[in-house]
Amino acid sequence: MYILKRYKYVIVCIMILLIMYLINHEVGILAIKGTLNNVWELIKLVPPVFVLLGLMDIWIPRERMMKFLGEESGVKGGIVAFLIGSFAAGPIYAAFPVAAMFLRKGASIKNVMIFTGAWASTKVPMLLIEISSLGIKFTLIRLTVEIISIIIIAYIINKSLSKDEKNEIYKNAKKL
Repeated sequence: MYILKRYKYVIVCIMILLIMYLINHEVGILAIKGTLNNVWELIKLVPPVFVLLGLMDIWIPRERMMKFLGEESGVKGGIVAFLIGSFAAGPIYAAFPVAAMFLRKGASIKNVMIFTGAWASTKVPMLLIEISSLGIKFTLIRLTVEIISIIIIAYIINKSLSKDEKNEIYKNAKKL
């Protein structure tokens, strides 16, 4: 019973794939192939991310993390978080274990929000492709709006959370 409860979403997805296959073989096979490709991408990406996280966890002392990304880091912390997120590589789901590690090491929630926002929308390699495809004017306008939005959202989230809610977030990050 525990396995059914724990993996209920996986089981539901498999059932949906089977139903799709039974209703329309071609669409079902495409959906199964797409799902298997995504699973393979995860299998290739997750182990290196967790190895790097383990190394960062050991190599970066909590005091240093708090100095650069903690509550008292101020504007400097926001800039550091933004730069780390902008120069990171990989899909957004790889940012969440990194964000949890930052929280465990004492980074502020505001800076973690800036980090994940930057990872999601301001990656430097993607900016270069965007400039070549859509032009520098469009890219700079979008980037400016994104940066302002990331800062505002991080500030609002940080201010709207109570001390108990923040403590719960830090406690959950330590469980991971």
